[in-house]
Amino acid sequence: MPGKARCGGDEVGPNPTDRGKPGVKKSLLVEAQGGPLALVVAPANVNDAQLLEATLEAIVVARPCAAHLCLDKGYDNPTGRAAALAHGYEAHIRQIGEEKLDAQQQKRYPARRYVVERTLAWLSKCRGLLIRYEKKAENYLGLLQWACALLWYRRLIKLSEPPYLR
Repeated sequence: MPGKARCGGDEVGPNPTDRGKPGVKKSLLVEAQGGPLALVVAPANVNDAQLLEATLEAIVVARPCAAHLCLDKGYDNPTGRAAALAHGYEAHIRQIGEEKLDAQQQKRYPARRYVVERTLAWLSKCRGLLIRYEKKAENYLGLLQWACALLWYRRLIKLSEPPYLR
């Protein structure tokens, strides 16, 4: 997700969707319910498939033996598939131009990108993360990781309270 980099700094590039203004891209890997597992910061003009290798290497928890990796059509290239296979994932990548339709011409398996978009929206609620004020990418990445830890903490508290209080 591209974000503005008001103060500039390292790991900043021209944002192709915002008239070339300087920006950063957050590459995020989440689990099925939206909990963040890995996060990488890069210039806004870097292709998503090029960030996949770094994102998979940034995972902070041990993954299960049989892991599936669901990606959108932006990763349908040899770079994206090779990165998923190199890390032992079974890649589920919708091919460009392909739509799964059933007998009634309805989408059979609709995309579930909302899980990642929802997590990015949760991270954007932190005011200091929506606009990048830090000059150094390490400081910005540290704040993003702190916000991810806060998301996991809030989730743990919510799951540990008794059902009658939910």
